[in-house]
Amino acid sequence: MGAGDLSAALWQERRQLELLIFRLETQRLHVLAGNLRWLSFTAAEVDGVLERLRFEALARGVESAAVAAEWGLPAQATLIELVAGAPAGAWPEILQDHLEGLRALLEQLSDAARANEDTLRHLDFPVSAGASTGPGSDATGTVSLPADTAQVLDQLTMAGNIEHALAVTRRTPQPLLARYLDGNRD
Repeated sequence: MGAGDLSAALWQERRQLELLIFRLETQRLHVLAGNLRWLSFTAAEVDGVLERLRFEALARGVESAAVAAEWGLPAQATLIELVAGAPAGAWPEILQDHLEGLRALLEQLSDAARANEDTLRHLDFPVSAGASTGPGSDATGTVSLPADTAQVLDQLTMAGNIEHALAVTRRTPQPLLARYLDGNRD
């Protein structure tokens, strides 16, 4: 383990952040185009990238602690502290480039998540006239469902997909990465 491994871990994390931004933008474009049937798939893709990002954050933490120890810094050193404590040579510049790149990606991620949430929260989809009609029963006790039951179920499923997509979108911020970059340890 060394600075090269940390740099590789930071590249992997950057790649996953780019993919997350792409997935969020793809989801938003599908919603804006009216392709709501794909919402459950796009939410699952965003969720999958979030899972991979958790792994990448763990790998980064391990590599960062090893480099910090090698350079005589505390194990919980932030990226700013690693840049400042790096030995003379290429590492200060390489780590500074990662710092700037990750900050920019976090800003883009914040913008994409905000746009997605706004789009999803203001999404209008039609509710059928029979949606308020509940099941009834006949003289034999057999439950009868309204004629448009399939449409009501489709609407309930869509509402659930929208709520799921919102929940996934709200999980996209990366506060631990932001703290690692800037040293804000509140």
